Amino acid sequence: MTAQPPSDSPAHLRGAVDLSSLGSPAPSAPPAGGAEGGGSWVIPDADQRLLQQLVQLSAQVPVLLHLHVPGDASSDALYRQFADAVDAQAGRLVLARIDVAADPSVLQALGLGAGPAVMAVVAGQPVPLVNQEVPAETLEQLMGEILEVARENGVAGSVPAVAPARADAAEPAPAAPPVPPLHRAAHAALAADDLPGAVAAWEEALKDTPADPVAQQGLSAARLMLRTRDADAAAVRSAAADAPDDAAAQLAVADLDVLGGHVEDAFARLVRFIALHPGEDRETVRAHLVDLYTVVGVDDPRVTASRRRLAAALF
Repeated sequence: MTAQPPSDSPAHLRGAVDLSSLGSPAPSAPPAGGAEGGGSWVIPDADQRLLQQLVQLSAQVPVLLHLHVPGDASSDALYRQFADAVDAQAGRLVLARIDVAADPSVLQALGLGAGPAVMAVVAGQPVPLVNQEVPAETLEQLMGEILEVARENGVAGSVPAVAPARADAAEPAPAAPPVPPLHRAAHAALAADDLPGAVAAWEEALKDTPADPVAQQGLSAARLMLRTRDADAAAVRSAAADAPDDAAAQLAVADLDVLGGHVEDAFARLVRFIALHPGEDRETVRAHLVDLYTVVGVDDPRVTASRRRLAAALF
């Protein structure tokens, strides 16, 4: 199920899978079940029948979907991490865990091959987040970014507890840090489909804080989107196939591959080019590859593996 969202959806959400037709219509939001002494905003046993209500709820607060694989240690760790982070926000977000082994049609509807994963649903439209546990600092920043994107799209409410307090809850975590003004400006530009404006905002943010990893990744990603915005994928791939020694042609295909999720293919293409071309193009391609590492995330295992292959190709 890959129905497109309506044309008036926020620009940065266009092309996402539309969840609005999933599940059975329901007259009310998920039931509140706060127990004495507090409640939780985590629904541990959601299923496809509840999805319609969750989609409706995402017009009021962001809804995170944990696509859970029972018996998978990484899935359990991902759930605990996001459950604690969501409960720390006390109603500004809701998390629902769905057993995708019991109901694989949810994965199919979302266009995913397998779990575990966490997706955010904002105003009815899902945005992929992560498929593995992330460092605490990254998680805090991610929660702030989710709330900021939601606010920019008119989703800034709060809801009462939707479940009893969790027995496995960790000690209360600090609330997500405020999003810096230039980060907000970059997100606003993205929401308005203004990629040059987003690039400019991230550049200004890095002038203030050159080592800011979020701004570094945001700038690299915005530049990638700008480079590929008007690309004709068939023409780009044909040109690269006809000119295997042309650095620009190979870089253009690698950009499309990263944007399309074929990260390992992109990295392998550029490492291979570097290994076979010791001339002046080598540094250009190496620098571009390092920038794509930033887009994907320096802690991503695919980046770690590619860095090892790059070192071997260089030395």
